[in-house]
Amino acid sequence: MKTCRQGGVAAWTRRALGAGAIALGLAMSSPALAVTEIQWWHAMTGALNDKVNDFAERFNKSQTEYKVVPVFKGSYPETMTAAIAAFRAGNAPHIVQVFEVGTATMMAAKGAIVPVEKLMKDAGEKFDRSAYVPAVAGYYTSRKGEMLSFPFNSSTTIFYYNKDVLAKAGVDKVPETWPEFAAAMAKIKASGASSCPFTSSWASWVHMESFSTWHNTLFATENNGFSSLKARMAVNTPLHERHLNNLLNWSKSGLFFYPGRTNQGDAKFYSGECALFTGSSSAYANVKRNAKFNFGISKLPYYSDVPGAPQNTIIGGASLWVMSGKKPAEYKGVAKFFAFLSSPQLQAEWHQSTGYLPLTLAAYELTKKSGYYEKNPGTDVSVQQMIVKTTDKSRGVRLGNMVQIRDIVHEEIESMLGGKQDAKTALANMKRRGDEQLVRFERTARE
Repeated sequence: MKTCRQGGVAAWTRRALGAGAIALGLAMSSPALAVTEIQWWHAMTGALNDKVNDFAERFNKSQTEYKVVPVFKGSYPETMTAAIAAFRAGNAPHIVQVFEVGTATMMAAKGAIVPVEKLMKDAGEKFDRSAYVPAVAGYYTSRKGEMLSFPFNSSTTIFYYNKDVLAKAGVDKVPETWPEFAAAMAKIKASGASSCPFTSSWASWVHMESFSTWHNTLFATENNGFSSLKARMAVNTPLHERHLNNLLNWSKSGLFFYPGRTNQGDAKFYSGECALFTGSSSAYANVKRNAKFNFGISKLPYYSDVPGAPQNTIIGGASLWVMSGKKPAEYKGVAKFFAFLSSPQLQAEWHQSTGYLPLTLAAYELTKKSGYYEKNPGTDVSVQQMIVKTTDKSRGVRLGNMVQIRDIVHEEIESMLGGKQDAKTALANMKRRGDEQLVRFERTARE
């Protein structure tokens, strides 16, 4: 009997200890279970990747319910492709960064995304579309007036110049129009101040897409694709032909040097090789870090005889899209993260450290009041080009298969600069081949 009593106590003790261990384990694990993880796929590299990680870490430390996990997925096209494949497989991230030329594709993917405006409203988070820079908000807003994605890193096209070279060449006024620009290039070449007067990054974005909106001229019909999926290319105009002819003649005269399709022109400028440069406002950080000369920033040149010019330039960069199929608690975490990213202080910090646009007017005002623009002259040019009210022709370019269309534009420009065709033929080919892509997209996309 005694032995049995001892065995019974021992068994009871083991059961009690086991139950206690389970309770302790549950207690210890409950905080971890309470944390909802948010996957954020992005395409940021280098210092921008560091900033993305920093923002996520700061959000995670600001509260205990959610944990944002940034994951680098490669280039912009690779990131978007990976997200679409993951969605089809049923394991998409919560947030994916998509470059601006992928916007129409994401908009057409009905059922794959949750509109950011709906997300914020459902989560009870404050969201005011009018707080954003108009050209930015308008680009990511549907025809029904709903903002579909969260603006994150937006840039625009601007003009950089080497002050030392201009002074040496006797150019005492920064060119504002393309004829003045041409005269400045000629002086630079004649003076021997630089063997490369002018270069440019992103030729299609700068010299076709943004060039069009800057002159309040259509790049494509249907208000550049904003009105419907029936858009067709509208680039074969006298204005576009005039500008491409100028680029061709400047190239033949040794005034303009085409460096490649993407950002190769950035280094040609900040290395001191080329004196004048048109490219992205987001090149500012690298220009400031690497240039061993005095440089300035100004608005893009324009043709002053074109009615409505200058109007506004368009955005580059990317936005954050929310993928469908997630739990309500997870969407609440995404909304809180977007609210965190929307703060004027954070937006101002992002703008000042990267060269990307301050996405909200409040962030712009905060940056202005801080004296940043006075200490860094020209850094407000990108904002000044975009805070104006947009028109139906200048809201942006939002076309299906835009990645392929940009490749076509570059191929035709390269063929022209290579002496294989004239500007008029290049534009005709852009329209024909671009329209083929637009027809293909219209057939496959769903309204």
